[in-house]
Amino acid sequence: MTTKQSSRRFSSLAVASAAELMFGRAPQPVTCGHGLAVGAGEVYPEINFTLPTMLLEESTWPAVLEQYREIGEMIVRASRRLHLPGLMVEFELLPQMTEHPAWGAEITRLLSDFLSEAHERFGLRSALRVTPTDLRDLSRPPVLRSGEAWECMRASFASCAAAGAHVLSIESIGGKEVHDEAMMYGDVAGVIFALGVLAPRDMAFLWQEITAVCDGHGLLAGGDSACGFANTAMQLAGQGMLPEVFAAVIRAASAVRSLVAFECGARGPSKDCAYEGPVLKAITGAPIAMEGKSACCAHFSPVGNVAAAMCDLWSNESVQNIRLLSGNAPEAFLELLAYDCRLCNQALASGHELVYRNLLEQSDVALSPQALVLSAESTWQIAAAIVKAPDAYQRTVAAARTASDLIRAAVRGQRLKLSAAEASWLDRIAHALDALPEHEDNLIGVMMDKYGHLLHRASYAL
Repeated sequence: MTTKQSSRRFSSLAVASAAELMFGRAPQPVTCGHGLAVGAGEVYPEINFTLPTMLLEESTWPAVLEQYREIGEMIVRASRRLHLPGLMVEFELLPQMTEHPAWGAEITRLLSDFLSEAHERFGLRSALRVTPTDLRDLSRPPVLRSGEAWECMRASFASCAAAGAHVLSIESIGGKEVHDEAMMYGDVAGVIFALGVLAPRDMAFLWQEITAVCDGHGLLAGGDSACGFANTAMQLAGQGMLPEVFAAVIRAASAVRSLVAFECGARGPSKDCAYEGPVLKAITGAPIAMEGKSACCAHFSPVGNVAAAMCDLWSNESVQNIRLLSGNAPEAFLELLAYDCRLCNQALASGHELVYRNLLEQSDVALSPQALVLSAESTWQIAAAIVKAPDAYQRTVAAARTASDLIRAAVRGQRLKLSAAEASWLDRIAHALDALPEHEDNLIGVMMDKYGHLLHRASYAL
């Protein structure tokens, strides 16, 4: 069987060389919301936030709304105080807000109204990204194309679009039920099956639906994120539970499933937690959101600086609305992002952007293979390997092999040091990739025998 084809296939890169991959500049910039031009020459903050620890149910809904009203007020206040040239606000729905579409829509309207007020009062260029939760993995095996969870998601996208969202995104989970187990057992073939066979099929189904909603409401389809795959690997590696080289290879391989959103009509800006964003930018030309050191409120990472090297939006991932010494956390992190973006924009204005981009990269890439694969040169090579391959499976294998080769070359060139255990794992990964069949048809049967009990076959049209 072959992967379901999406409506567009990228067969060339949007940039001629790694030197063209730069923060603040995208070959295909987009304008959204209140005149926010993303990728057109400036980097803007993307602020994300969530509730403090509290019950989320009908009886507490007035208190929930008050939390978001407070956040909206502080965003408007801080934007003016910090003289922001532009701002993206992301509202990530909590699961209950997707299960009850009217709840997510009500907060969307509230936040959208605050941004409209800021635009009218002092001309703030801004946009609101809304990201419903993928509820489909609440059952096991996950049923992806029908059922109550899917209908709630569809209603949530439509309701939030009608309520004032400017960009729609999601962190989808198709293939994760297999990827989690394969990753934990170090099964490279299983990881490739999840990322290169299962996930692209679900992405094609899901993103045709999302882009239809966006087209119907005049919104931007932003993009997806391999957060549940590659970011899970990054966090496990950070805790010593997974080899770093495995996490780095998973990161590169995950770009293929996220690319499917753009093949189905997404235009960016991509999701902040999609660290595969630079590869997407190199292939599609779309602007990307990224996160790194200023997202340590949400998670730690070994890529805090290099992640900013090609960003168009710079995010904090998420932070609870709790009180700090200076003020509430969302306002504090918006200030942090604002100063990060000022430095990027000053580098662009002064003509020293390549120097600054290289410093961002060089400060990280010698310390972690996960940082190495995010450099502009690595990004360009991974992207080039992807577009040369004919289908999602072969693209995923090509991306993984390229990442493995890049790490090996850096070790040989003494630009990266690996422990003996990490070096052994790198050899193991390379051998496993070499042993994969050329075509997915020859892998599917073996993987279904091994992992078929974890998945709902009809959800992938297998």
